[in-house]
Amino acid sequence: MEFFTVSLINGTIYGLLLFMVSAGLTLIFGMMGVLNFAHTSFYMVGAYLAYSLQKVIGFWPAIIVAPVIVGFLGVMVERYFLRRVHKHGHAHELLLTFGLSFIIAEVIKLFFGNYPVNYQVPTALSFPAFRLFGTDYPFYRLMMGVISLLMFGAIYLLLSRTRIGIVVRSAIYRPAMAETLGHNVPLVFMGVFGVGAALAGLAGAIAGAFYTTNPNMALELGVLVFVVVVIGGLGSLEGAMLSSILIGLISSFAVGIDLSAADLLGYLGAGDWAQQVGGLLMLKVSSLAATIPFALMLVVLLVRPSGLMGEKE
Repeated sequence: MEFFTVSLINGTIYGLLLFMVSAGLTLIFGMMGVLNFAHTSFYMVGAYLAYSLQKVIGFWPAIIVAPVIVGFLGVMVERYFLRRVHKHGHAHELLLTFGLSFIIAEVIKLFFGNYPVNYQVPTALSFPAFRLFGTDYPFYRLMMGVISLLMFGAIYLLLSRTRIGIVVRSAIYRPAMAETLGHNVPLVFMGVFGVGAALAGLAGAIAGAFYTTNPNMALELGVLVFVVVVIGGLGSLEGAMLSSILIGLISSFAVGIDLSAADLLGYLGAGDWAQQVGGLLMLKVSSLAATIPFALMLVVLLVRPSGLMGEKE
């Protein structure tokens, strides 16, 4: 019971963190069709900016200012770089953002060094939310989950219940008609890209204080956020939330399962055969935890290529 409860809570919070990072990519990749390989670099920049700013203006102001700066950086990237290559297709966008991610990583190392920085949860927020099986559960971890849910609600209402959302969706799906009605489609795209980058920066500013802020943090989540978006369905905010929670729970439970396929076959009476075959059957589930999300993506693409909640063409 302890393993199940702890894994359930930790997996849910981790999934909500994945959503915080992937929400911006859902807007950029799913709606604009831009392959932004540097998306998690904005996440890293948000963490380092918050770390630097909190020394001067305090933690909460830094959490607010850092995403704004990252959003402005995203606007500049879209306006002066991506817009020039967008007409040439996804390959050019991928190469541009791929190179940009390396440049950002090297700039971070130049200013902060190639090692983790001492970005920690403020003392005022470093207290247990409750006691679980004799262990104090951090309040800050729960706070990250609540902020992620609030982010989901705010984006959903903005896109589905406001005039801004109507303009954004029309510019994405019917750009010619939107221009005919007098809307500046390039400006809309620039705004969407900036907001997506700002959301990644907010995730970094918040999560960086709890997890390790280091020059490799973008690389650690770089591919996983694309997996989240693909599993959930391109452009589906609800799908991104569902796939994030699903991946978070699967990863959390898998890490704590110290069993292999050979052990399972042993329970079924085929243990001797499994020992003779060996190979993959001897690998523990915990050692395969990092690959399970990619296997899940493969299964989803085979069964439902549009994703769990993506629209079928």
